[in-house]
Amino acid sequence: MKIVVRLPNWLGDTVMAVPTLAALRGAWPGAPLLAAGPWAPVLAGQGLADILVTYPRAWGGRLRTADSVRHFAPDLAVVLPNSVESALAAWYWGARRRVGFVGGGRAPLLTDTVTVPVPRPHQVDEYLVLAERAGAAVLGREPRLTAPAPDAEDRQAAARLLAEAGVPPRALSPRVGVQLGAAYGPAKLWPTGRVIELCRLASKEGATPILLGAPDDAPAAAAVTGAVAVASLVGRDRPALLPALLAECDVLVSGDTGVAHLAAALGTPVVTLFGPTDPRLSAPRGPGVVLTHPVPCAPCFYRACPIEHPCLRGITAETAHEAAMRQMSVRPA
Repeated sequence: MKIVVRLPNWLGDTVMAVPTLAALRGAWPGAPLLAAGPWAPVLAGQGLADILVTYPRAWGGRLRTADSVRHFAPDLAVVLPNSVESALAAWYWGARRRVGFVGGGRAPLLTDTVTVPVPRPHQVDEYLVLAERAGAAVLGREPRLTAPAPDAEDRQAAARLLAEAGVPPRALSPRVGVQLGAAYGPAKLWPTGRVIELCRLASKEGATPILLGAPDDAPAAAAVTGAVAVASLVGRDRPALLPALLAECDVLVSGDTGVAHLAAALGTPVVTLFGPTDPRLSAPRGPGVVLTHPVPCAPCFYRACPIEHPCLRGITAETAHEAAMRQMSVRPA
């Protein structure tokens, strides 16, 4: 028997799919398992799949990738995204069993349709419903990934990048990673002024704040570095180095982003700031805490706030700083 799992399209959702992969692997330990998705490479070396296929976002690339998965000739396909395209891909791959959530007119493409639970559970648990329908027992509900070893090539590359940015050794100063961006949209972003205040507070305590983010976050990083002395790796790292960089941090302060989920799965404590989204559905599972500022309009799930962003603006730098310091104090050595 061969198993293929169509992974979600986003980093955080891919991490939340780890317990589902572990359940399938545990149910059929000898079965070749292929996992396909845009963020599949982040699972390399974790023993969750025999083959990892990067599934492009562009349609042309997806068609070529679909052909390569078709050659794998799967018997069972577990389709985690709810799109018609993902169900169509599973059908095209030729899997005899195709398990996925019903909706959007894709039922004819699936052999085992599952109704989306109401009310919606946490995303980890929702994916596990599909694993159970496929015949796998749940082994755990917390995503766990092994961080690169200190002597691993990626970890050494991350250490060099941090040194080049002026970050002192951890023995001299604990490291507070600050994730600036969020692919979801600006509604998930903590106001820049709060980030500046947090960096000042961390520095006063002898910690080293480190800005993290994609190249698109460069303007926000420039605003922060222009106001306070802080190390920045924004736009200087790459996805392959992200697990190693997060492992080099003592705590991460982040919005509801995929980076927060990855850090928690790797064992790095996370202070996650929730505003427009619901932590009951997507809070990182692992070491860390969730901070919210209750307002009548949250969660709204808007990508851009139409008013003055009261949910995230209401989370003060002092609150986030105190939470980060507590998480560093309880982290195992």
